[in-house]
Amino acid sequence: MTLQNPWLIAVFLNTMLVAIAFASPKKLLTPMGNLHAWVLGVILWGCLGWQAYFVTLVYFAAGSAVTKVGFAEKEAAGIAEDRGGVRGPGNVWGSALTAAICALLVWLTGLTSISLMGLSQNQVTQLLILGFVASLSTKLSDTSATEIGKAYGQRTFLITTLQSVPRGTEGAVSLEGTLAGVVGSLILAVAAWGIGFIPVVGVVICAIAAFIATTIESLIGATIEDKLPGLTHDVVNIINTLIGAMVAIVFGAVLIL
Repeated sequence: MTLQNPWLIAVFLNTMLVAIAFASPKKLLTPMGNLHAWVLGVILWGCLGWQAYFVTLVYFAAGSAVTKVGFAEKEAAGIAEDRGGVRGPGNVWGSALTAAICALLVWLTGLTSISLMGLSQNQVTQLLILGFVASLSTKLSDTSATEIGKAYGQRTFLITTLQSVPRGTEGAVSLEGTLAGVVGSLILAVAAWGIGFIPVVGVVICAIAAFIATTIESLIGATIEDKLPGLTHDVVNIINTLIGAMVAIVFGAVLIL
């Protein structure tokens, strides 16, 4: 192996970052969260390189920042994130399992020359990268909408009935939160476009996919989340990001290829 081997770089870089995270007095992840983030980081850099890693860091930084907005007020109201907003393994994979799957599929596609549904290897890769970005755009949209809605939502409605409900209610939406969600998805998608990871039309696709997916996620939250065995908030997050990725891939196949 050489230093130009992406997997070697991935292991070295993520080991250094996790060591810094463990030593830092300000914690963004729990100890197990850091270990799971190490695995995720190795997968992303190894499969997709620095661009995927950069986009994921943008998501993590923006998501952590928006969680802290109005945190004292949210904590006083009992609707703040657990552990003071420090993320654990469930948060890591709830947010990025779909992204990791897209990255692994890109890597596996690169090992073969098999076409899929008449698409070339390069076209499949383009769609999977779009799905990767859309999944993280969707999660940042969800996080932004939830946290800003909790902090600043003036009128909060249950998405299924439009009945007024308290901030922080599962499945609740507000104008402030919805606008923040759109901005969040655009921040992530524009960052990906800015480094040449997706075409400019991909920014619009990611924003639309994120809006559709987060709307469905709100419907799930208002109806069946925690009511069905195993349908935890982390599982709903995985479903949310998977929907975002799939919608973006379908739109990408129509508008880009």
